[in-house]
Formats: sequence, structure tokens, C-alpha cells
Amino acid sequence: MGKRVLLLTADLVFRSKLAGVVAAAGGEVTRDEALCDLAVLELEGAATGRVGELLRRSIPVLAFGSHVRPDVLRAAREAGATAVPNSQVVQRLAELLKTS
Repeated sequence: MGKRVLLLTADLVFRSKLAGVVAAAGGEVTRDEALCDLAVLELEGAATGRVGELLRRSIPVLAFGSHVRPDVLRAAREAGATAVPNSQVVQRLAELLKTS
């Protein structure tokens, strides 16, 4: 059975693209945080606090954001998330879904 992935992004087009990656890997998108195996989180606004909240609940986090905000990406990494620029999130998500 594939991983259940929570997609937390406001951009519906990008969300659809990420959902396609999840489906291609045999996973499923869920809206239920309690049942997800991985959270993919767009780093906007107060999202860095959300990273910590998910990690404290033992939910792995793939965070992504603008490359012009390295401070935000760094903060997410320091909190324990895998954090990448927007341009790398699709590839990194596919890699994470291939691993157990």
C-alpha cells in the first residue's frame, strides 16, 4: 500500500501537480492529518510553526518555499523537516515516496 500524503498548499494548480506525483507512486492524498504518512507543506506565513507541530506528532514533513527566502527554508530544516526550494519539491516528493 502506498503512502498517505497530506498536501498543505494554497496553490491549487501546484497542489494538483503534487497529487499527480503521489498517485503515480501508488499513494493517496488525504485531508486527515491523523492518518497521513507524510505532510507536504508550503512555507508561507506562519507555516514554520506548523512544521514543528506536525513533527512533534511524528509526521515527516517535506516543506517547500521560495529560493529567495533561504532563511525560511533553513528554519524548516532546523525544525527537522526536509526543506527544498519550489523548483525541487516535485523531484524530492517522488524520491520520498519511493522509500519505505
